[in-house]
Amino acid sequence: LATPGVQFAVAFAGFSGATRANSANAGAIFVGPKPWEERRHGPTANELIATLQRRLSDIEEASIFVIPPPPVQGLGTSGGFKLLVQDRAGQGFRALQEATDAYVGAARGDPDVARVFTTFRASAPQLYADIDRVKAEKLGVPLANVFDTLQVYLGSVYVNDFNRFGRTFQVRAQAEGAYRAEPEDVVRIKTRNNAAGMVPLGSVVNLEWRSGSDRIVRYNMFPAAEVNGDAAPGGSQGTALAAMERLAAQVLPPGMQIEWTDIAYQAKLAGNTAVFIFPLCVLFVFLVHSAEYESWSLALAIILIAPMCLPFALFGTWLRGLDNNLITQIGFITLIGLAAKNAVLIVEFAKQQQEEGKDRFAAAVEASRLRLRPILMTSFAFILGVLPLARATGPGAEMRQALGTAVFSGMLGVTLFGLFLTPVFYVVLRRSAAARAVARERASERAAPRVPPETAGELGRG
Repeated sequence: LATPGVQFAVAFAGFSGATRANSANAGAIFVGPKPWEERRHGPTANELIATLQRRLSDIEEASIFVIPPPPVQGLGTSGGFKLLVQDRAGQGFRALQEATDAYVGAARGDPDVARVFTTFRASAPQLYADIDRVKAEKLGVPLANVFDTLQVYLGSVYVNDFNRFGRTFQVRAQAEGAYRAEPEDVVRIKTRNNAAGMVPLGSVVNLEWRSGSDRIVRYNMFPAAEVNGDAAPGGSQGTALAAMERLAAQVLPPGMQIEWTDIAYQAKLAGNTAVFIFPLCVLFVFLVHSAEYESWSLALAIILIAPMCLPFALFGTWLRGLDNNLITQIGFITLIGLAAKNAVLIVEFAKQQQEEGKDRFAAAVEASRLRLRPILMTSFAFILGVLPLARATGPGAEMRQALGTAVFSGMLGVTLFGLFLTPVFYVVLRRSAAARAVARERASERAAPRVPPETAGELGRG
């Protein structure tokens, strides 16, 4: 509550916020930020998470992780990615713990991922109840009675429902907390034997402390350990998933494999479509301009500047510490059309100048001079127009910042370099097209059949 920007905090002891399960050695604190009107110039959600993680890291008695909510409600319990390390060879929980710890340790040293942790522990203290079945048979105590008694007193059992005040309430049987708090309380619990007598559980049950996993997770029927993490600042989720897969192949021993779950599983199903979408969009714009100008070289001179937007957009995203997410990639697609728009202004006028009799170089220079002001006016009008997106604040500002930053930085780079590179592309490609046209013309002349002079004279007299 002393952290600036925090309005309330609700704590639950014995409950794990990462797994949403009860655990004797875990606790969860749900933190609520102040309304945006009260922290307009205060910390954002990401800044608040970083501040809490930094302040809580000073507590050495426990491992504390600040987990953001999932980006899509219902897909997982936290933000970032989640995977499970599976023990497919049945090596046991101790081996699974060692493999998971080595895997998490290697991931924490990788620059592509951040905040990697696991909640799996194979050394949690457990109270093991060893039932003397021979003695239970001598005392006439059925094993089912022993198990039912332990279940009812130490756990709980559903009895029935009752209606009151217009609502339905459940009735559950369970021992009072004061009578099941210590191991000695277990041996004092009594159960009924076949002779209707009451027998203390201490007569047939021996208790001893052991270590083991307090929560057994199975994924695809295999024992598994959960691992959570997130992409490094400025990196994409796909890069983080690829890094975790690479580390799994390097670190995990034979018999141990990873499987994705939650939103990371959906991302893997969708595949890395961004790798194909950008080239397809470039190809589509190229084909449209090829049909418009009826020339491959002119269309290529226009579209060659489009890939220049990627490094500038990525640099701007990295400079602000943002990640390469879906919204950023939408900005990449937008930049293709904007880059082609600037190139069209130069290429079209250069083509007109060349048709009027100027050579390629002079036409390109004249087109750049004539269209310099319109290109700068339209480009900087757009750049200044998306500046509020790049500097957006308020709830959901991360998406607006991602789109605005990518388009702002990408368009700035394309505008500056496009003025110099587009004329160069035009001159080089038009020269290449002219050379190919001359070569085709010469080839057709050589392929044409030659008529002998005598035959030509006879044809003339005829």
